[in-house]
Amino acid sequence: MGSPSYRLTAAITVPSTGEFLVVRQPRPPSPPDDEDYRRFVDSDLYDLPSAPLKPLVGEARSEAAIAGADSVTGLDLSRLDVSAALEQIFDQFGLPDGMRGEWRLLKYVEEAEFGPDAGVNTVFIIGALESKLDALPESCKWMTKEPALGLLSEAKPGSDRIGPNAYIGLLNSELSSKSTALPSQEYPPGITLVPMKSKTLQPFRTTNLVLVRATNGASGSACSDFFACGDALLLDPGCSSQVHAELADLVDSLPKKLLVLVTHHHHDHIEGLSVVQRCNPDAVLLTHQNTMNRIGKGNWQIEYTSVAGGEKICIGDQELQVVFAPGHTDGHMGLLHANTNTLIVGDHCVGHGSATLDSRSGGNMKDYFETTYKFLDLSPHVLIPMHGRINLWPKHMLCGYLRNRRSREASILQSIENGGRTLFEIVSKTYSDVDRKLWIPASFNVRLHVDHLNSQHKLPKDFSLEMFSRSCDDFFSSL
Repeated sequence: MGSPSYRLTAAITVPSTGEFLVVRQPRPPSPPDDEDYRRFVDSDLYDLPSAPLKPLVGEARSEAAIAGADSVTGLDLSRLDVSAALEQIFDQFGLPDGMRGEWRLLKYVEEAEFGPDAGVNTVFIIGALESKLDALPESCKWMTKEPALGLLSEAKPGSDRIGPNAYIGLLNSELSSKSTALPSQEYPPGITLVPMKSKTLQPFRTTNLVLVRATNGASGSACSDFFACGDALLLDPGCSSQVHAELADLVDSLPKKLLVLVTHHHHDHIEGLSVVQRCNPDAVLLTHQNTMNRIGKGNWQIEYTSVAGGEKICIGDQELQVVFAPGHTDGHMGLLHANTNTLIVGDHCVGHGSATLDSRSGGNMKDYFETTYKFLDLSPHVLIPMHGRINLWPKHMLCGYLRNRRSREASILQSIENGGRTLFEIVSKTYSDVDRKLWIPASFNVRLHVDHLNSQHKLPKDFSLEMFSRSCDDFFSSL
């Protein structure tokens, strides 16, 4: 897994006005596209200025003093090039030389194990100016806490966004205490991600347990106009038995009026359901009927509430809407957190690489494309997968998934036109440049791409679907 990397993030404040400086974040690069993609553009994202904090190489540089850093266990800034990181931060907006050295540690945050890499630990520092800088680049602006929290918690599609460093490092310092003792991340407000060890596919090792709680102590019992109400909501308790004790402690700490939503039936999303039921027999399970048919009594022994998409849920002051999202499976669900315009996408997307569709559980490529466009039309500000980190550029990511799937489908068609007739022949031709360990999950997608090509009448006339289907059955029965 390797060692974590580090990042230095600076909160530059004007105490007399309560303002702090944020910088518009650079957009990820996109290839030139046709009009189909150009219409999907993420809104501007502002965050505290930051820079990579790299290990010192060669002779030590002039050390920038960070008051209070010596008292933090596990943090040794003497081994990191703080001066170089600060210079990169200064370059973003022309901070005067007088600020150099006038810093104190705000907090040190070790990233939870989202994977697949070792993570990024963030050193937050804070410094003060007597007055605002006269001239700032167009990409920078001053904000106060209340408007920034409004952009986070009363989000409107297409409006400016506030990034996680500003919330975690500065805005959340005076808010509610941590939702769980487990390694976790709260962002946006009201949504906590708890990556827990699970029997998931490589390169990931964890499934994100998502916890939604009221941010102001409001009770969900007053939300009479909603499909379901509660004081807390858990999504996808899929951790392995190794950490069931930790899951039990978490469930015991939650309010008794608990809702549980399962995005789909795969083992790494439901293995902890029995723990939730044992700890809180009154918990209400929400899921699609197709998913419940595959979960089995061993995981959930009492009644459940079926959802089909469109249902509104109230968790105290938090409002959510269930989104039917077939493609990965035929019962796959997403969830839109209305307060922050955050979209929880289950396994439709993953934090690294591409998603695998389950052809044995109703996975369907046409549905997958349609769900991706449905997600784009929702115009989310943040995208949360169940494996890996959150994504701050949802439209960019979703368009990337569309490009990838269309590119693979074109390659699969070319492999067929070049003589591929069985599943193995098509996979070996299409994925010749990919590690063979990934051919098995890729084979599920290939089968569905061939079905999709057939539905569009794009397959060669001499291609035998019967032979191809027989090769698929032989392959999958051997797994």
